[in-house]
Amino acid sequence: MKINKSLLLTCVMSLMISQAFAWGQIGHYLIGYMASMQMKNSTRKKVEKVLYPMSIGRSGIWMDEVKSDRAYDYVNSWHYLTSKNGEYNPEIQEKGGNAYEAINQIKAELKAGNLSPKEEAEKLKMLIHIVEDIHQPLHVGTGEDRGGNDVKLEFFYQASNLHSVWDSGMIDRWDMSYTEIGNELSRRITSEMEANYRNSTLDDWLKEAVAARPMVYKLPENKKLSYNYGFDNRALVEERLIAASIRLAQILEDIY
Repeated sequence: MKINKSLLLTCVMSLMISQAFAWGQIGHYLIGYMASMQMKNSTRKKVEKVLYPMSIGRSGIWMDEVKSDRAYDYVNSWHYLTSKNGEYNPEIQEKGGNAYEAINQIKAELKAGNLSPKEEAEKLKMLIHIVEDIHQPLHVGTGEDRGGNDVKLEFFYQASNLHSVWDSGMIDRWDMSYTEIGNELSRRITSEMEANYRNSTLDDWLKEAVAARPMVYKLPENKKLSYNYGFDNRALVEERLIAASIRLAQILEDIY
């Protein structure tokens, strides 16, 4: 049987993209799912109408899926940004833009309106994705290891890298659906927690990501990760997912 080389290349590229650019599918789905439960009913209905037929959770992975379409190459660097010590420095960012600029720009465009239904839906899907992505600590990179992609390691005896472990490795090991995780985490949200996250700025988000680095990069000398690393970092992963959902709900309420 002949192997379709183009199909094989597409599959390989898709795998590389999924490892390099986002929370895994479960992460994106559950942040959107949790945010939809927190939004006002009126806001949720408006957002769902713009995104239809996609759900809020499903729309969070759209920006990764269009990586295979060259027409969207201009957003390649919008998934992340670089921050040395928790500050935003435009001089050290990618020339094509970054997550910080993209969030502010897209929010302004959606608020201004005057967009076609297709433009509004696509910009909204981008905003949802980027807000979710920036809460994965390695999407606020040091500028030295491509957000952990260059940190090669083993995760449960499989070759991987630090970025991939944070995108999906640890969450997938929980062996739960996004609704199961979302329902569990949503039970922990208090009014005090919600107020704290909502009263933060985009600059605060960067500081949080940098503050998480000591835990994220606390690796054994042999770079072989398994149960201990996942156990030590589970609370941090869960906190990042909760924070992302609360802030996503707030941003969508502000726009709609």
